[in-house]
Amino acid sequence: MATGELVTLKRDCEAIEIPSGVRAHLPAGTSVRILQLLGGQYTVSSNSGARYRLDSHAAGALGLPEATADQPSPSAALSDELVREQLRTVFDPEIPVNIVDLGLVYGFSISPMPEAGGNLVEVKMTMTAPGCGMSHVLKSDVERQLSHLPDVKQVRVEIVFDPPWHPGLMSDAAKLQLGLDDIPPSPFPILS
Repeated sequence: MATGELVTLKRDCEAIEIPSGVRAHLPAGTSVRILQLLGGQYTVSSNSGARYRLDSHAAGALGLPEATADQPSPSAALSDELVREQLRTVFDPEIPVNIVDLGLVYGFSISPMPEAGGNLVEVKMTMTAPGCGMSHVLKSDVERQLSHLPDVKQVRVEIVFDPPWHPGLMSDAAKLQLGLDDIPPSPFPILS
C-alpha cells in the first residue's frame, strides 16, 4: 500500500484530528486517503479534507500488516547515540520528517537514578508553532519511544518555545527533502 491510496476502514478507529489534536472516532466504512506511513503512525485524510493521525493499532483497519516498532536490541547499552536514533523514529504527522531532523529536539540528558535502578532521560523540544494542538501527541510519542530503551526508568519531555522554532533549525537533509535547501542555518545549536 502506498501513500496517496484511497482505502476503506475495515473497522472503527480512534484517531487524532490534525492539527487540533482533538480525539475523533472514524467508523468502519469511512474512506480515507493515506498521506503518510512513518514511525508506525499513519496520517490520513477523509473525503471532507480533514486530516487524522492513527496509531499503529489501526494498521489492520487500513488493510496494512501490523506495524513493528523500531526497538533497539535489548543488549544495546544506553547511550546518547541510542537516544538520538530512537528520537529519529518519531515523526511529525504533517511533515514526513523525523523530529530530530526537523530541529524540534533542542537537547536531551541521561541521568542515573540510583534509588530506582535505572536512568532518567530528559528531553527539551519544541513545536513548529506555539499553538500546535499536536504537542501532547508528539510528547507522548517521545515518552513512549524512549521508554523502550534499555535501562530507562523514567522519561520527562519538556515543550519549550524559546528559542522559537524556524525552518533554519532543520537538518540539511530535511531542508533538501522538503525543497527548502535555500534556507540559511540557524545560529542556535541543534541536536544532529
